Parts: sequence; structure tokens; C-alpha cells
Amino acid sequence: KRALSLTLASVMLLGMMVVGSGAVGYDDVDESNNVEAIEVLQEIEVMVGDERGFGPDRPVNRAEMAVVMGKLLNLDYNYYSTTCPFTDVYDWAQGWVGACAANGIVSGRGDGIYDPGSSVTAVEAASMLMRALGYFKYQNAYADGFEVATVRQGTIIGIFDGVGSSATEPMTRNQVAQMVLNALQSAVVEPDGNTINLTTP
Repeated sequence: KRALSLTLASVMLLGMMVVGSGAVGYDDVDESNNVEAIEVLQEIEVMVGDERGFGPDRPVNRAEMAVVMGKLLNLDYNYYSTTCPFTDVYDWAQGWVGACAANGIVSGRGDGIYDPGSSVTAVEAASMLMRALGYFKYQNAYADGFEVATVRQGTIIGIFDGVGSSATEPMTRNQVAQMVLNALQSAVVEPDGNTINLTTP
């Protein structure tokens, strides 16, 4: 289901690239931002702005990143609104975080803590996106450590391209948009035994 959702989003993305999209329409977005990424995510309604604009420089916290992932994967967040496994998640985010946790996209800090208000780092965001793409499904996937494994695989598939963030630096909305676009342009993998099968978008 996750692979199908990402593939459909990729098809939409490629179609928009062919016909081109209009101006992003936010006063606070200019050529210094990842305009293409912001436009694409706005069109597929994964990341949109509000009356303040898009807020490209605003930090993204772990709760907000779960919303991005839930929308990207079209998860049924209402189903999980009362079954979120973490005790510290905001009411509005419980369904999204619960859905992502149930689908293996996010994990907590331990002892029932998700830490929703902390800014998501590049490694955490990349890990969520790569899990959605089918990576890190085996017990030995993090044999070299969470950060090393995530940075290594993310570098291979180009998920950090153009993001401009260090591994542990808080991510902005502008940077998250670019990372999500990179994921949509990446391949989807299907775990099969001890190997993975690669499917290009």
C-alpha cells in the first residue's frame, strides 16, 4: 500500500513536470527557496501554506513531519486517533503519529515518548521517507548505527540532494519540501527475503 501510494504520487509529479506548474503564489517564497519542490507538494496537498504564507524558514517538528508522511502515504489517520502508542503527542497529531507508527514510518524515544515538539532533523526526516520507500525492513539494517546507516543509504539514493542541512540540524519547511521531492523522484523498493527489489518511479 505504501509503495502504491508513493508510485501514484510519483506519476502525478512526473505529469506536472511535463506540463509545468504555475507560480507558487506565496509572498514569502522566492528564487532562493526550493520553488519546484514547494509547488509540487502544494499541488499534491502534502505541504501547503496558510494566511501567513508558506513559511519556508519555519522549523518542522516531529509531529508536523508525521502529518507530511501521513498525507504523502494517504494513511487513514482517523482510525489511529485513539490508539496512538505515545503519551506525549498533541491531540491534533495523535491520528497522524499513530498511523505512521503502525505503518513503521516513525518511532519514539522510548518509554512511550515521541517528542512531538522537537524539530525534526535531516536524518530523522530521511529515515521516515526511506522507510516509506521500503528501506530498513531488516533487523540488520541499522547494524552500523541509525545515523550512519541513514546517511549512507540516503546519500546513495540522493535524498539529501539540494537540501542543504547537516545530519542533526533542524529542518525548515523549505528543506523538508526538497527532501520529499527527492523521495518522490527516487525508486521504491520491495523487501523480499534478505534482499530488496528496486522499482523505478
